[in-house]
Amino acid sequence: MKLLEGILVLDFCQFLSGPSAAMRLGDLGARVIKIERPGSGDAGRQLTLNNLMADGDAVNFQIINRGKQSYTANMKDPADLQRVKKLVEKADVMISNFRPGIMERMGLGYEAVKAVNPGIVYGTVTGYGTEGPWVKKPGQDLLAQSMSGVAFLTGNRDDPPVALGLSLADSITGTHLAQGLLACLVRRTKTGQGGRVEVSLLESMLDLQFEQFSYFLNDGRRMPQRSQIGNANVYLGAPYGVYQTEDGYIAVSMGAVPTLGTLIGEPRLLQYEGAAVCMEKRDEIKAIIAEKLKTASTQHWLDCLRAADYWCGEIYNWQEMVHSEFFTSLDLLIDIRRPGQPDPVWTTKCPIRVNDTQAGAGTFAPRLGADTDAINREFEL
Repeated sequence: MKLLEGILVLDFCQFLSGPSAAMRLGDLGARVIKIERPGSGDAGRQLTLNNLMADGDAVNFQIINRGKQSYTANMKDPADLQRVKKLVEKADVMISNFRPGIMERMGLGYEAVKAVNPGIVYGTVTGYGTEGPWVKKPGQDLLAQSMSGVAFLTGNRDDPPVALGLSLADSITGTHLAQGLLACLVRRTKTGQGGRVEVSLLESMLDLQFEQFSYFLNDGRRMPQRSQIGNANVYLGAPYGVYQTEDGYIAVSMGAVPTLGTLIGEPRLLQYEGAAVCMEKRDEIKAIIAEKLKTASTQHWLDCLRAADYWCGEIYNWQEMVHSEFFTSLDLLIDIRRPGQPDPVWTTKCPIRVNDTQAGAGTFAPRLGADTDAINREFEL
């Protein structure tokens, strides 16, 4: 499925946020050329997770840059820079995630690019925007999580702030960038007009919290309290949360507390009627639930609750999840190893389906500069 066939994307990005947006456009059929420094390339090639390398590059780099081509150019060399500018003239989309001002100093800022390619859709990722006191702060995932308030939402009341165990700021910012680029491309088909799309890690993390943060803004800006037990949402009452069982854990979602009391055989819960009470007495109620659920296995409680269509679920770790019936039925994994690379590089397929067809061919990530000569010949650079 190549919904974006014929669209040329130039990816000037490093690490995760910008490259992930370019990856998604590639999954949807665009041709993505990654512009890299000779010798070292994207710094993400050597930035490993858990020291995991394959074929000379970090596995996470290969996952984020699957399906792209690699073009090397020294931007300080006038001849290389001129070749890149000729590519820019032919591109539909251009993405960068350098600190503000760097692309302008290379002569590749939006105004300069628009002058030679008025229809260009130009995307930028920054840490904290292009103006204001935080412009020069490092745009990094953990810092964006921390400064946006996300770490405050996670964990129980007496826990310190807890960062999420994944690069959520980078990932959601890349998603927002892809959305903006696609919207500009749609407009261009109608008007011929390109545009500049700007996203930042901090704004994306704030938007990710829009539901809870909006409650705060409209509730006299009073700070919410995390639940003392099994905190899962600072603004939802009991029973919403995660509970320990005799042999594991169970997630209990929304439902009437008296109904839950009947299903699990806990009469103390029958007195708690209504959403207001379940929020006001949240920790009191959850303490009773937690005490009861420890007396039997996870499967026992799942059977009790599911028989009455009460919302609940297992707490899987990854080893358990990949062997579950629902996961194997999705056929979500793909091996993107390079030609000649002996060991597989597994990752998830693009999650988007259109007309029952899954996007993304799942091709491998390029070795540094692998496509430079071919691109020079193709575009007569």
